[in-house]
Amino acid sequence: MAETASQTGQITDEGLARLRATIGIPVPNPQPPHYTRPNEDAFRHVAESYGDANPLWTDPEYAAKSVWGGSIAPPALIGGDTLIGEDEVPVLSDEERELTRGDPLRGVHAFYASSAREWWAPLRADHRVFRRSALVAALDKGSEFAERAVHEWSAQVYRDDDGTILGGQYRNMIRTERSKARGRKKYAAVEPKTWSPEEIAEIDSRYAREVPRGAEPRWWEDVTEGDALGPLTKGPLTVTDMVCWHVGMGTGMYGVLPLRLAWHNRRRIPRFYTPDANGVPDVRQRVHWEPDAARNAGNPTTYDYGRMRETWLIHLCTDWMGDDAWLWKLDCEFRLFNYVGDLHTISGTVTRKYLADGGRPAVDVELAATSHRGEVTAPGHATMLLPSRDRGPVRLPCPPGGATDLTELLAAVSARFAEH
Repeated sequence: MAETASQTGQITDEGLARLRATIGIPVPNPQPPHYTRPNEDAFRHVAESYGDANPLWTDPEYAAKSVWGGSIAPPALIGGDTLIGEDEVPVLSDEERELTRGDPLRGVHAFYASSAREWWAPLRADHRVFRRSALVAALDKGSEFAERAVHEWSAQVYRDDDGTILGGQYRNMIRTERSKARGRKKYAAVEPKTWSPEEIAEIDSRYAREVPRGAEPRWWEDVTEGDALGPLTKGPLTVTDMVCWHVGMGTGMYGVLPLRLAWHNRRRIPRFYTPDANGVPDVRQRVHWEPDAARNAGNPTTYDYGRMRETWLIHLCTDWMGDDAWLWKLDCEFRLFNYVGDLHTISGTVTRKYLADGGRPAVDVELAATSHRGEVTAPGHATMLLPSRDRGPVRLPCPPGGATDLTELLAAVSARFAEH
């Protein structure tokens, strides 16, 4: 009998075939959404969670005077695993349940490596949002950590209760054989930074210079390839930043909850809980706020979530482009950790100015989140649509394949990934 990944912790042809058999099956999310009917308060909470006070997201009176005529959600709200989206398909068929049972690569190390986002229409206040989630690709590749790796791409696509298709989020989990991944001690030499009062004062002066472009249009005709975006300052990162992140973004796919609710959750997923220094069962997720837990996991101290830096790249784009523009696409990689105490500079460069689908004035930009060590921990790219003096206001982009519902959209996204 052939060995499977669950028996050996290795990537096998059989395990990969079982994984690929689940591509396109809309799987219900394990947790309900953090926001079931996101309103203007939710827009503000999400934006503030990543340090963005842009009045387009946070001030309904300001938003009412914008080209959008009212409050719209910050782009970071459309996605986020369990942030929004009731399952459009809440129950699997018996056949689908059997195909998706368990993890065909169980025992194979997984890490969140990269993300891609697209936005096609704004989310307005007080709408229910619906979602379809499915695996869209399982690519057999090599890795610096192991001889064999699988890039496991899953997609979440969203619409509102009027049927308007809003956006999509695509997440890449890289699966590597655990024994080989453990052999590298890549982060052992990282030294947490202690900042002097003079250094903090210099960082404060950087924050004081940052403002969103706001209501002044950034005309496409005025942009030149090579133009700089930013910089934005993020940090030095604190545990308080992590707490504020969770206030706006929720606690993620494991349903982290307090007290008696934590007891219920521990009964549901006991392996996610380990004793803390006082012998109390607590979530493994505490590596993000408890230094001892982070060190036990092989890191020098606590660290952020990759998605936090993704929202920082989004923040840079929306500050630069102004209220009248549209952030269409953004992708990024999570190459290194961002530790508590780290300072990041978020920057970008216009790399291409052109007319996109249907003659839409567009720019492509290269993005980077760079630590105070000079390391680019999260490189990325974005595409923005800008207003034009000659061609008029922004026209929103069309979903892939001209999709009119989430079934068609998920099929179009899967077909696009199949080309890779």
